[in-house]
Amino acid sequence: MTRLRLWLLAFGGAGLAALLVAGCLDLPHFGGRWHPYGERAVHASLDRHTANTIASVNFDQRAYDTLGEMSILFSAVLGCVVLLRQARGEHRARPEPADVARPMRRYALLVLPVALVTGLYVIAHGQLSPGGGFQGGVVAATALHLLYLGADYRALERVRPLGVFETTDALAVCSYVVLGVASLLAGTAFLANTLLPYGTFDTLSSGGSVPLLNAAVGMEVASAVVVLLAGFLDQAVEIEEEGS
Repeated sequence: MTRLRLWLLAFGGAGLAALLVAGCLDLPHFGGRWHPYGERAVHASLDRHTANTIASVNFDQRAYDTLGEMSILFSAVLGCVVLLRQARGEHRARPEPADVARPMRRYALLVLPVALVTGLYVIAHGQLSPGGGFQGGVVAATALHLLYLGADYRALERVRPLGVFETTDALAVCSYVVLGVASLLAGTAFLANTLLPYGTFDTLSSGGSVPLLNAAVGMEVASAVVVLLAGFLDQAVEIEEEGS
């Protein structure tokens, strides 16, 4: 059985290597001004009133691939939550307030709302300018944790109800899939950008379904990062072994 598996692995690896070599041989010359995929991507982006071509690729032309990336993050966070859950030999101790230097406190509390608004702005304008759900979600989630640096862990817990963020994470993934199913029910392909009018170019309402998918990803990434960091922070701050 082991030998058979090795032969199957070698056969699959050889086939993959052959496909990679064949693909590399047909690549455009390096450093050229023209690229066939790039030209088509830009044309499709402008045709569907999406000013940011990267957003058009992520949430329109290759929206199915983005669903895979989103699912990987969701699965990774789910795995961490399961592995980092409180075990039988552990108890949860209330964290002690930390002494924070006054300049650090002032800086963190001053930057927190600015960083949060910046994250939401990056998400909302993902179809217009560089950024989007992935980047903005990380910025928004990081902004909340400035409260941990500027105050203490208990202050962070008060503005970070984990149940809400866990539910939001799941709902964001489901909403992305629902938009794809809606496209199927409308008689087109899964996640096809045909549900909404494309709107006026270079406005928040442009791009058809791109802003909705981008918002779903931003909500999922922000919630996932909060839940993920909560698991590690709980281990470092609250959860202790019995007798310690």
